[in-house]
Amino acid sequence: MTAGTAINPMTAAELTRKVLNKDGLFILDVRNESDFKDWKIEGEGIDIINVPYFELLEGVDHLLDQIPNGRPLLVVCAKEGSSRFVAEQLAEAGRNQVFYLEGGMKSWSEHLEPVKIGDLQDGGAIYQFVRIGKGCLSYMIASGGEAAVVDTLRMTGVFENFAKEQGVTIKHTIDTHLHADHISGGRKLAEQSHGTYWLPPKDAAEVTFDYAKLEEGHAIQVGKTTIHIQPVYSPGHTIGSTSLIVDDRYLLTGDILFIDSIGRPDLAGQAGDWAGDLRQTLYSRYKELSPDLIVLPAHFGKVSELGEGGEVSARLSDLYAGNRGLNIQEEAEFRRMVTENLPEHPNSYQEIRLTNMGKIAPGVEEQREMEIGPNRCAVHDH
Repeated sequence: MTAGTAINPMTAAELTRKVLNKDGLFILDVRNESDFKDWKIEGEGIDIINVPYFELLEGVDHLLDQIPNGRPLLVVCAKEGSSRFVAEQLAEAGRNQVFYLEGGMKSWSEHLEPVKIGDLQDGGAIYQFVRIGKGCLSYMIASGGEAAVVDTLRMTGVFENFAKEQGVTIKHTIDTHLHADHISGGRKLAEQSHGTYWLPPKDAAEVTFDYAKLEEGHAIQVGKTTIHIQPVYSPGHTIGSTSLIVDDRYLLTGDILFIDSIGRPDLAGQAGDWAGDLRQTLYSRYKELSPDLIVLPAHFGKVSELGEGGEVSARLSDLYAGNRGLNIQEEAEFRRMVTENLPEHPNSYQEIRLTNMGKIAPGVEEQREMEIGPNRCAVHDH
């Protein structure tokens, strides 16, 4: 801790490293109980309790026996102010190693952690950007001085800065489908970098802007080393959902297939119609692909799905062996699973879809509010 101060800020980046490194941390979340139950910081080695801020306005003495001494203590709220107030009270009460989350849960929701997945055969590399506070995953394929960004999040500056660090120019941005849980930064990033924005045409029937058609049979070249991104039409989560095979080694599945679950088909109100498409993609289309492909999804459900360094990936054959959603033999049972007892819809998902269509243009702060909370693109969580 800095000399002369009782409390210190902890950034979302610092907290992310603690989660990924499985460092011990005790968290006091002072948001309302409903917000806490909906969405909180999780990870191995993290202990967390929820005591709403309004219960601490008169003091924190009654709380001290719930907070262990000798462990780093992080106080968390929505935006920062309440957590600073409570952290100061705890420090005055004699607790040391007291931190507050800088920017609150809003900053946690927006932090992206770049993780190198691997090198490409003819040079270059593929990177995964882990949005640990929301479970979203984006990708950058870099080769020969050029890059493509897949399922770009709205924090486009992160991708621009990373591309600059890697010495590459972003030539393509690609959305595997029209997203409903987060606002896409693909079109904005393409405009800023003078690149091409790709979107599956079957998901683009109502969009208000120009785009390049992401269709099966067309390869997107990145760099001079002929790294091909081969689209594979794979409907089910949306009617246009399109997977990408990169370098004959990686399968970017969008929201069709995750590590512990499968995509839900209902976010456009088409669960009954799209359940058959989803089964066809997962049980037939993907079965025709190489079992050695490394699956890289657009989301994860729980921190337990993060591997070494924060990477979220798995071999396709391993998922066919262990992912419940890929092992339901009866079609009627599969249809029930993907259409009944689904999780709540993502926060503001209808407004997010309209934003991604270009029909509405909310401001930055409104976009943040629309995205607060977990992603809910999977059929089930374990």
